[in-house]
Amino acid sequence: MVNISFQTFGCKLNFSETSSIISSLNTKKFNVVEDVKDADFHIIHSCTVTDHAEKKCRQAIRHIAKTNPQIKIVIIGCYSQLRPSELELFDNVAFVCGNESKFNLGNLIEQYIDNKTLTAKSKIQPDDYKDFAYHSSVSHELRTRTFLKIQDGCDYFCTYCAVPYARGRSRSDSINDVINLATKAVDGGSKEVVITGVNLGDFGRKNGESFYDLLSQMIDIKGLERIRISSIEPNLLSNEIIKLAAVSTKIMPHFHIPLQAGTDKILKLMKRRYDTSFFTDKLDEILEYIPDACIAVDLITGFPGEDNHDFEDTLKFIESSKISYLHIFSYSDRKEAAASKFPDKNADAEIIRRSKILHDLSKNKHIIFNSRFSGQTRKVLFEQQNSDGKWTGWTDNYIHVEYNSTDDLHNRILAVKLP
Repeated sequence: MVNISFQTFGCKLNFSETSSIISSLNTKKFNVVEDVKDADFHIIHSCTVTDHAEKKCRQAIRHIAKTNPQIKIVIIGCYSQLRPSELELFDNVAFVCGNESKFNLGNLIEQYIDNKTLTAKSKIQPDDYKDFAYHSSVSHELRTRTFLKIQDGCDYFCTYCAVPYARGRSRSDSINDVINLATKAVDGGSKEVVITGVNLGDFGRKNGESFYDLLSQMIDIKGLERIRISSIEPNLLSNEIIKLAAVSTKIMPHFHIPLQAGTDKILKLMKRRYDTSFFTDKLDEILEYIPDACIAVDLITGFPGEDNHDFEDTLKFIESSKISYLHIFSYSDRKEAAASKFPDKNADAEIIRRSKILHDLSKNKHIIFNSRFSGQTRKVLFEQQNSDGKWTGWTDNYIHVEYNSTDDLHNRILAVKLP
């Protein structure tokens, strides 16, 4: 029996895929353990979205090797897909494999052990990213929510992003398969399904289906109480999807929308498919139909060519916009992406300065959003108890709640008056 431990970095997609990879392992040959000290192999599911994400992976390799000097480390995921030669240099790394071959992990480890195909420092050559297959993935979080992958890859090739090269071209599951997976999750006890993907709104485009069609059928799943949409491009968040969310009691009033830049100049350099006017109209449209909606926005600061004037305009745009809070990313070159060759790069110190200002702005906007609902009663899905004994969970519009109760509230949805 081979003991294996896992460590996952990055997006919810990675977490759902890790769960599916674990489920695919032959339980007669592999035993998944929590403590790396007990493991023969440690699997790191890597991320490459920023320099910082790659740095965390390298730090993890060093830490694991120090904790268990005899362990064999296997790197899978986006970092290993794009830069395997960097990872092969580490002494404890047995082999690396990319985003296609990782779904064959059990067989690859067996090959390594048997010394038939894989030897130390062997690189698994993944298929060309243009020809990646689609692999369904599902993961459970605290048995209350299920993260359900419905789409993978991206055809957009924004100038800052390496994800299309790491994840491949856009491809989707079928509506029937998604419905079956979601139904199984509900039968397993999940109250909420979080729909995930790289470019979620592109679901079904190549299959003659659509994201709206999927949502229209998912709301009919018996026993499913909540559907939460993860990040979706503003140009793909259609009017009909917004209207469906407005009338459905199952689709949560919570939208995570990438903006990425607050000026048309930078959006154009990024090759985004909208401008600030379109984005503003989209937020207005959401709030017209769903006034209580939480709107989270992704923003990159320090993009090449973003000068101080652009940054001040971005601050003004964010301050005046109707967003609830920000997810802030500091720009870093991805050598696969076009922007890595752009001139007028910002200094690291300046990017850090701008990031801090944006984080403060986001915190203030989040406080204002949460305070709007003080004293109101909203439904909360409770997940776990914290160290103080309070039950914690999330409202439909994604406000974090702590609640005193002597009852077992795990995986229960209750109407709670917000403080």
